[in-house]
Amino acid sequence: MRLRPLALLSTVAVAGLLLSGCAGQPEGKPTTPASDDKDVCSTAAEPGDVSESVKVEGDFGTASTATFDLEQKIDEVQRSVVIEGDGEKIDQNDYVDYALSAFSSTTGERLGDAGYTEGELLPQKVLSDANLAQVIGCVSTGSRLAVALPGDQQGDAAIYVIDVQGVVPTAAWGTAKPASEGMPKVTLADDGEPDVAVPNAEAPGELKIAVLKEGDGPAVADGDTTLLQYYGVDWESGESFDSSWSKGEPLALPGNTYVPGFVQALAGQKVGSQVLVVIPPALAYGDDPKGHELGGKTLVFVIDILATQHAPAQ
Repeated sequence: MRLRPLALLSTVAVAGLLLSGCAGQPEGKPTTPASDDKDVCSTAAEPGDVSESVKVEGDFGTASTATFDLEQKIDEVQRSVVIEGDGEKIDQNDYVDYALSAFSSTTGERLGDAGYTEGELLPQKVLSDANLAQVIGCVSTGSRLAVALPGDQQGDAAIYVIDVQGVVPTAAWGTAKPASEGMPKVTLADDGEPDVAVPNAEAPGELKIAVLKEGDGPAVADGDTTLLQYYGVDWESGESFDSSWSKGEPLALPGNTYVPGFVQALAGQKVGSQVLVVIPPALAYGDDPKGHELGGKTLVFVIDILATQHAPAQ
């Protein structure tokens, strides 16, 4: 038996290949979406005999211990609130930061803990997965839940203790830094979406990186999967060619397999940061305009780093 995350993926929806450095980039498997009902409370699981019987020990925000009667029949998801949080109520479009401890419903054995260490799990959008909506929907941040999950192809029936730690903003929240001379000018809408004004000057021939907002979260490391917003502009035309904002949700590409200049801009940056990067063709899509629609172009990106999940230790 192994630990199952609540959602089938630990990343958010994967966008197309535009930012990928190579063709054939694998996409994540689609999850079963939650109801489109504006009231996510309608999809939330009810308490049951099994979830109500779970006794939990340990402080919120730390891996817990659960005791319960073994080999109870679990036919459907059951959820009981162990600790009622006093934070904001979870909405279907929120990206939720959660942690969990999991136990075998048959033996009581601890299957594992996840999310209690920085950079271990990505926040999940409630609407992206039916299981997640059932388990986390309509609770307040700061809540601790006892959840009984029936078995399926992902694993056997299990008891989960879940701490709903918070909601992650969908725009960078770090401390603003002074603008860098010669770099494009960035202005932000009320929701954080950027607009970029490219200088009337020749494009630089080397990679240029500036931190517009500096966060205080974990730093992005090699091989991470980072939840981010991006806004891309062609230096020559000054026009935006793509952005996560236009798609309505952040992006998390497994292993951060973006073009090299984009990856270099992420390296070592802290969660909560906003980074401005100017990428020459050699670190983007190459110098040949025939090789890619963005070939030969200098690209500008504004990147909001919302969360990062470190690659598993080898």
